[in-house]
Amino acid sequence: MKQITYKRILLKLSGEALMGDNKFGIDAKTLSQFADEIAAIHKLNIEIGIVVGGGNIFRGIQAGDKGIDKISGDKMGMLATTINAIALRDALEKKDIETHIQTATPMPQIAEHFSVDRARKLLDNKKIVIFAGGTGNPLFTTDSAAALRAIEINADILIKATNVDGIYDSDPKKNPNAVLYKKLSFNDVLDKKLRVMDLTSIILCQENNKKVAVLNLHQKGNLTSFIKGDEIGSIVE
Repeated sequence: MKQITYKRILLKLSGEALMGDNKFGIDAKTLSQFADEIAAIHKLNIEIGIVVGGGNIFRGIQAGDKGIDKISGDKMGMLATTINAIALRDALEKKDIETHIQTATPMPQIAEHFSVDRARKLLDNKKIVIFAGGTGNPLFTTDSAAALRAIEINADILIKATNVDGIYDSDPKKNPNAVLYKKLSFNDVLDKKLRVMDLTSIILCQENNKKVAVLNLHQKGNLTSFIKGDEIGSIVE
């Protein structure tokens, strides 16, 4: 096994990933599979922070189509991330892993309010922390929240878990000849207008020298292999 180079990570998990083959909601089998992947790297003494999206329940971008104000839609999306965070915490605690949820806006009956100091202490003690509610502000995506939290907790790397094998020059689901990039600079991502994360999150990571990895979490063992040093997915640095 190669030497493990990451002590603390921020894992960005999309809400859509939790749907499995469904068109809406949370698929129990997929949720359990992701919990298994996270548990496997937890056993390697990796300190794990997680930001989870809410697109499987509601996306703020859908608000206009539904006749809902953009700001209200984004607030609904933030609540959706909290639902997913509770489900993920439940799945992890069933595997005897102590897991805490911190929300960007106060919800004392549901979870802790976000605190950088508290989060770092929990991570120091190998507790998993799930950050819900995005940044707490509308008009910012959960990608931006992931970049922000990765910086705040001093994560060694931000890992974006997707349903494709990394960053391509075009959509691999539409173009069978799409080229997979193994390593890129942030300027490459900006110049090529690659849809890795939104512009705000890319700039945040670039300005704070925060490495980003993109890999397929649906492929069993990918996360563990990446943590152990295998060349899986794509790296932006």
